[in-house]
Amino acid sequence: MAFLTHLTCPLCGRFESADRLVNLCLCGSPLLVDYDLDAVRRAVGRETIERRPADLWRYRELLPVTDDKHITTFGEGWTPLLPAPAYGASIGVPRLLVKDESPLPTGSFKARGAAVGVSRARELGARHIAMPTNGNAGSAWAAYAARAGLRATIAMPVDAPAICRRECAAAGADLRLVDGLITDAGRLIAEFVAGHHVFDVSTLKEPYRVEGKKTMGYEIVEQLGWQAPDVILYPTGGGVGLIGIHKAVAELRRLGWLDGPGPRLVAVQSTGCAPVVRAFAAGRETAEPWPDARTIAYGITVPAPLGDRLILRALRESGGTAVAVDDAELLADLRAFGALEGLWLCPEGAACLSAARRLRAGGWIGPSDRVVVLNTGAGLKYPDTVEFPNNWCAR
Repeated sequence: MAFLTHLTCPLCGRFESADRLVNLCLCGSPLLVDYDLDAVRRAVGRETIERRPADLWRYRELLPVTDDKHITTFGEGWTPLLPAPAYGASIGVPRLLVKDESPLPTGSFKARGAAVGVSRARELGARHIAMPTNGNAGSAWAAYAARAGLRATIAMPVDAPAICRRECAAAGADLRLVDGLITDAGRLIAEFVAGHHVFDVSTLKEPYRVEGKKTMGYEIVEQLGWQAPDVILYPTGGGVGLIGIHKAVAELRRLGWLDGPGPRLVAVQSTGCAPVVRAFAAGRETAEPWPDARTIAYGITVPAPLGDRLILRALRESGGTAVAVDDAELLADLRAFGALEGLWLCPEGAACLSAARRLRAGGWIGPSDRVVVLNTGAGLKYPDTVEFPNNWCAR
């Protein structure tokens, strides 16, 4: 039984049909997916979910694919929620947890959005998709498109991690390298889509990537015994996962599956690209484009996020905040965490550690708060974040 009902514009309230391929609302806003949650509640409960296979499709009543034959999967989802007691104690956050997305296919959380987005695009008749990317999203969407039998055109800045270019090539994607930022790659894709019969799956320009990303929120709550942590820190570029987690919490509340309060959400950015942090601090509803964006945390180098209104709304509705950290700070925390906990984080995940340390020092995070940091990808994709020590020598 399908529980998907329609698409809704969160800004102007307009309804759109979910039965055809669509991009943005007429007002220019991203569209979000709605479900008949009363029917979901009657059809399935938490106990049924808990007995299902450990992947994101365990939440299939709350996902948009209406016929299972269109599901495109590599077994994604249900990543570990790891205690980090040693590092947590070192920064005064003894109940620190890391939601580690690095085991996912193609090595990052982008597999969630790609799995659901490609599956739904295939179900609605897409044969060719196109998108700009900072790296990991392109890797994931190229892989899932290949598995679904779809063509993929990916535009990526030439400075993106080399492994992501290789992943796209391995999946047979049409890869276009751009001498610039993701905004420049976005312009290339917009021109390409305008001249071809291709579905634009750019960040938030289609409504189904959010649905895959929101499963991070479902999993965190279920892994904590159907309770939310006090704080979730999320590395924010396009912000799809943060928007998705906020949506997941709202859906879980309406279903009666969330015991207790929701989490305070924190958008973590780099001082080299912090449009959301600047807008949040100024009390604005939109973010101004960030000039000359640059950071080692390449996945959050998004100067003008399309979902700025939705990101800022999620922060304010959850009682959250926004923090920017610099590259030297996040690299120091990446190495300290590795030495204490043994896990090589991606730089975006390490930025969340720096933000947690800073928020604890300022008292915004309390000593008894249960805090979840999102490690959104494998550190192995960013080999330059760790150097050999000076005393290393060959024997």
